[in-house]
Amino acid sequence: MSSKWPIIIGIVILLAALGFFAWATDALEYMGHEPETCNNCHVMDSQYENWYHAPHERWATCADCHIPHDNVVAYWFYKGKSGMKDVFSFVTHSYPAAIRANAETIDIVQENCIRCHIDTVESMLTAGQQPFDRNCWACHRSVAHGDRGLTLYPYQDSEVDHK
Repeated sequence: MSSKWPIIIGIVILLAALGFFAWATDALEYMGHEPETCNNCHVMDSQYENWYHAPHERWATCADCHIPHDNVVAYWFYKGKSGMKDVFSFVTHSYPAAIRANAETIDIVQENCIRCHIDTVESMLTAGQQPFDRNCWACHRSVAHGDRGLTLYPYQDSEVDHK
């Protein structure tokens, strides 16, 4: 019976450490959907500012566009995975100067554009009027994040075009 005490004490210490971590980092806040939470990290300042002054600010949050909405499991799994990647990048200072969506995020955002705007794009989807060789934001570039898009530079993609 006494051999179980080290395990019990270890579990209690682990739970206390996790509880302290959750309290100190305000971890429950990150389970929400408020865009201001995404902006807690100064790395996201330009993305937040651009979204705040763009047309989608009234209608969509970061999670509406950047998290899959297939089902509740996919939603929370990706939110956790993405959040831990962001925390790691921030803590280790390994985030890129120009933050860009990766292939997985591009697919998620495209699916969410269609999900939210299905009434508008349904005929294009069913009648084959639009070849799907580009994403929605190829034409609607300034809708989600404004004219500057996702950049710290004055014009969209200027850091790519002028290097």
